[in-house]
Amino acid sequence: MTLPVPVVTVGLLILSNLFMTVAWYGHLKFKGTALGIVILVSWGIAFFEYVLQVPANRIGYGYFNAAQLKTIQEVISLTVFAGFSWLYLGEKLTWQHGVGFALICLGAWFVFHDWT
Repeated sequence: MTLPVPVVTVGLLILSNLFMTVAWYGHLKFKGTALGIVILVSWGIAFFEYVLQVPANRIGYGYFNAAQLKTIQEVISLTVFAGFSWLYLGEKLTWQHGVGFALICLGAWFVFHDWT
């Protein structure tokens, strides 16, 4: 059984964004760790983001156009980051975050809406 292209694409993008969010922001709890070590560890984690992101875009392109792929990636990225900053970093999400995210989702709707 083959999964539909949108399911594979979005699934790989979610996984890739999990890795990238950890690579970019996971070290913030380890301020005492040397910057060089943090960079190397983050780079190693980011490798897996690329292993997932590149196939996601390759598989999804054709079903989605490039602007749609980027929009999907950005919405997923912000969703993953919001969860990460709340669950891992313990940061509070406020109404301003909700409004900002809603506006980004509105922008995504414009990208995917067929105006013809």
